[in-house]
Amino acid sequence: MDVFEHNRQAWNRESAAGSPWAQPVSGEAIERARSGVWEVILTPTQHVPKPWFGELAGLHVLCLASGGGQQAPLLAAAGADVVSFDLSEEQLAKDHALATRHHLRLECVRGNMVDLSRFSNESFDLVFHPASNLFVPDVLPVWRECQRVLRPNGRLLAGMMNPCFYLFDHDEASAGGPLLVRYPLPYQEPASLSGESLSRWIASQTTAQFSHSLQTQIGGQTAAGFAIIDFYEDRWNVEATPINALFPAAFATLAIKQPREAKAPRS
Repeated sequence: MDVFEHNRQAWNRESAAGSPWAQPVSGEAIERARSGVWEVILTPTQHVPKPWFGELAGLHVLCLASGGGQQAPLLAAAGADVVSFDLSEEQLAKDHALATRHHLRLECVRGNMVDLSRFSNESFDLVFHPASNLFVPDVLPVWRECQRVLRPNGRLLAGMMNPCFYLFDHDEASAGGPLLVRYPLPYQEPASLSGESLSRWIASQTTAQFSHSLQTQIGGQTAAGFAIIDFYEDRWNVEATPINALFPAAFATLAIKQPREAKAPRS
């Protein structure tokens, strides 16, 4: 299975069907952002602390895998120069429609988050990456590409799923079944599924998702050349998943690209 093509088509369907992650913000929200009043999320519910952005006005921002008419238009309305980079044409179309309607400095580019080769080295001040690396089998290339396209001291704001989220069959529990550990980690769709769970996944035509360890999600950033300077966890809601009563489903990190060490002059 071509994971990226599968997920492109699945996201196009979800977006066209009105997924919660594909509901464009209102014109009123755009106008409030222009006046300095705005909030965005990296994880299901918690707003990102404003200090994580620094002074946003004038920054060159890459919204990575966050199309859908939500974060990118608000950041552009707040004064940033934004590129929305997403795999789904439907998601990008929602960003583009708002950009056109409200005359925002927002460019929409389709592509895969593991390959940012169309962007030059050190071309962005900030990467805004909501919890979407669950749609790639290997997260390490994402961190390496973010590090490459950020300027020295540039900021990476990233949301991630708690890997423990993938231990459970959420559909089974939401239908009234027991909340039991079903899957070993790392979890990979469809390889981790069998029997009724596999049949249900195929019939749903939903995205393929992958758990990532804390070592690759946090340690992968530091290995790529980032220093993580802040962190928070986020719960979802009981309607979305019964595990919400047990532990946070997601977390977010603020990381800074470490400048290269200057070489000592030759004596």
